[in-house]
Amino acid sequence: MPDLPRSAVNAIKALSMDAVQRANSGHPGAPMGMADMAVVLTSRFLTVDPDDPTWADRDRLVLSNGHASMLLYSLLHLSGFPVSMDDLRSFRQWGSHTAGHPEIDHHLGIETTTGPLGQGFATGVGMAIAEAHLRDRFGPELVDHRTFAFVSDGDLMEGVAMEAASLAGHLALDRLVYLYDDNDISIDGSTDLAFSEDVAHKFAAMGWQTITVDGHDHGAIGEAIEASIAEGGRPSLVIARTHIAHGSPNKQDTSGSHGSPLGDDEVALTREAIGWPHQPFEVPDEVYGFFADAMQRGRDARAAWTARKEAAFDADPELADAWSSVYEPSAVSLDDPGFADSVATRSASGALFDQIAEKVPSFIGGSADLVASNKTKISTSGSFSAEDRSGRNVHFGIREHAMGAVVNGMAIHGGTTPYAATFFVFADYLRPALRLSALMGIGSIWVFTHDSFFVGEDGPTHQPIEHLASLRAMPGLVTLRPADAGETLEAWEVALNRRNGPTALVLTRQNLPTLDRPTGLVDRGAYVLREGSDVSLLATGSEVHVALEAAGRLAAEGIDAQVVSMPSWELFAEQDADTRQAVLGPRPRIAIEAGATLGWERWTGDGGLVLGMDRFGASAPAEVLAEQFGFTADRVAEAVRSHLA
Repeated sequence: MPDLPRSAVNAIKALSMDAVQRANSGHPGAPMGMADMAVVLTSRFLTVDPDDPTWADRDRLVLSNGHASMLLYSLLHLSGFPVSMDDLRSFRQWGSHTAGHPEIDHHLGIETTTGPLGQGFATGVGMAIAEAHLRDRFGPELVDHRTFAFVSDGDLMEGVAMEAASLAGHLALDRLVYLYDDNDISIDGSTDLAFSEDVAHKFAAMGWQTITVDGHDHGAIGEAIEASIAEGGRPSLVIARTHIAHGSPNKQDTSGSHGSPLGDDEVALTREAIGWPHQPFEVPDEVYGFFADAMQRGRDARAAWTARKEAAFDADPELADAWSSVYEPSAVSLDDPGFADSVATRSASGALFDQIAEKVPSFIGGSADLVASNKTKISTSGSFSAEDRSGRNVHFGIREHAMGAVVNGMAIHGGTTPYAATFFVFADYLRPALRLSALMGIGSIWVFTHDSFFVGEDGPTHQPIEHLASLRAMPGLVTLRPADAGETLEAWEVALNRRNGPTALVLTRQNLPTLDRPTGLVDRGAYVLREGSDVSLLATGSEVHVALEAAGRLAAEGIDAQVVSMPSWELFAEQDADTRQAVLGPRPRIAIEAGATLGWERWTGDGGLVLGMDRFGASAPAEVLAEQFGFTADRVAEAVRSHLA
């Protein structure tokens, strides 16, 4: 193919230099080194429509190396997306759309939040899974797009990316094309300091097609992307050998261009070296014209897709209804399946899965090799695999890091309601993705089982202690620890209907009694289970029935204890002050939870007491641990008496 206009490439280099220089903060080197392949991808292959950035069948573009954010912002601005020149001038400033690392905004063309290296790589795999699943369901006439990503040396050093790469190769996600900015430079210097593996052979061993090219040769880049698109049966990695800060006379190929502005003098020298005579933030009309012509391909594709969709829906109203059920889901209400008198909340959750799958056609997900323990199998569906894209059970393997980011990618893509499951103690293995789900405000559902030291003999390595406090500290995440099967059902209703943020369900391994309780109150976060006038016992999960038993013992001694089930701090905090006061009451408050005490003072107030765990657990039978750690009805009643004395 003929060389693309150098002015299109140089515009990205100049805008990146100028924005970083004006902010006196940022990473100019990577955008400058990646500009060539970005222009080739955008102008020849990427199918998007700046007039309709949220179009369902658009290609997805992920900038995994989020420090190169000015590359993405420059592309979006030049291509006609609603990223203005003023936005570029206010790079990294308060209130700007152009944050230091990209933050999800589909209306601007920013597909996902990236920053922690490797997360974007794995998130793109989730997008590709969602595309493959929906393509199988609705056919290529309605779902016919690809997921592209820019990735870096840093991404490929992160474990989460390697877990995701392994999964993508295993699943043969052939509509996944990644462009690797192989510039051999990291913040500390040459990547040779810590990174010397053969990336091509490593990815080939994981089932990827790999193609190595000169990252500044437009023809070679285009041929590599063409070959990647034509490849069937496996994802592709285009290894583009590039020069960081390409064109800078003194900063090219140095770590000095990685995380610092080039400096006014070097910016001037670079302008001269690349032949860019324009003032800062000045772009000639010919560049805008070039990108406008390139975007027409996407505008035409979107118009053709809209016509196909309307015709298909007119011909098949059931298809239209099926599409609406996944892209415009209605509120979900679950039916009580008739729980046993004593059941673990993980088992109660599992008993709901087929019903959820029937009522929520977009429901899809899986576990980190713990399906039998997490009780997270949709028995009415098969497994999502290289051979069967229709399956709704995704086998993530022992890859918690990638599982979290993949589920985020599925949620971001649209058309799916994804969940991930593992033991609660392993929540830290997917914490970066969990945190990003909260930061992005997406509807990922996190299912955690084996929620406390009641795991027993497996010992402290498998007994979460500080995890509830950790999740509750995360803005935007709703954590629910239900006390019985009925609360578990209502917790699932909260999770399925909450689409503007993630939800974590924290479930027991051990059986719990099914409580005689008012229904429909879990979404308030806390409610009164037993009225009382002398003291309020606040409890969550398995400790609620302990609190009820303790209240019975105290009643025999003339102490009238109120018992409050508090499945979600976050939902309770959303209630008005009068509602919260009506539940908590004016009486002394004592919190009971088999987890860290940190934070409970918010609810117990002055003069309150927290019975919790500020130490790690131990290996012993659960009933022995309950006695030793003070979580029996007798021990709780004793603590209440002592506190009130």
